[in-house]
Amino acid sequence: MAYEEKIYEYYSSIEHEMSWVGNYGAKGEKRSPKRKVTKEEIAKQNQRNREKYVRRLIKENFKPGDLLNTLKYPQGSHPTIKRVEKDMRNFIKSMRRAYKKAGTELKYIYRIEIGSKGGIHIHIITNRLPNGNTDLLIQEKWKHGRVNYQTIYEQGGYAALASYMVKGYEEEQYEQLSLFPEKEQKKLKKYSPSRNLKKPKPKVKKFKRRTMRKILTEGPKPTKGFYIDKDSIQKGVNPYTGRSYYHYIEYRIKDGRRKK
Repeated sequence: MAYEEKIYEYYSSIEHEMSWVGNYGAKGEKRSPKRKVTKEEIAKQNQRNREKYVRRLIKENFKPGDLLNTLKYPQGSHPTIKRVEKDMRNFIKSMRRAYKKAGTELKYIYRIEIGSKGGIHIHIITNRLPNGNTDLLIQEKWKHGRVNYQTIYEQGGYAALASYMVKGYEEEQYEQLSLFPEKEQKKLKKYSPSRNLKKPKPKVKKFKRRTMRKILTEGPKPTKGFYIDKDSIQKGVNPYTGRSYYHYIEYRIKDGRRKK
């Protein structure tokens, strides 16, 4: 069937992705012609897809109050990527043991990053222990330098946090990045999730042509207890597939009031 909707449901938000053949869902419409996309467009699309996936991964596995930590090395030190990977393996192994002893399971997403002056640090999202000083535990287990902490919050559906975890490098960082072998540069661009994370999995719903026409003319209707973020509405034609799309996000109304 040509008309399809993917629905990602979370406690505080619901994401909708509709796609169909043609521009308006009218009877007999054909798929819009594909066009050749540029390398820049492909790179931007790949980045958007990474951010979208990680945002949903965070929604699925973490909650407000969990921690975004920055693990640092002493100023002026320049460890190799191989050394950093070994340090991370030991850190995670030690953290897992401590979490297991506390009766819970460690979950994380981390990314090794190079700073503007060539220094290495690691950003890592971790779930908080149910009872205990998680921040003190992290500092205890990271034996190579200081740790900065901040709690994560759900404003914007974790979009800013996801972008932060998978962001590309700025032009002024290219010189520092070029000091690493190409194989290691790839490791400085990817994120690493723990294997126990639940993967985002949508419900797939088929709908009729008249449903799409109604949404396009009147707009979507919110789920009870939720409101539609008008800024999240995206519609157009996918240049890769020639299929039209309509995406939007709903957020739960808190305390009986709509967020402004």
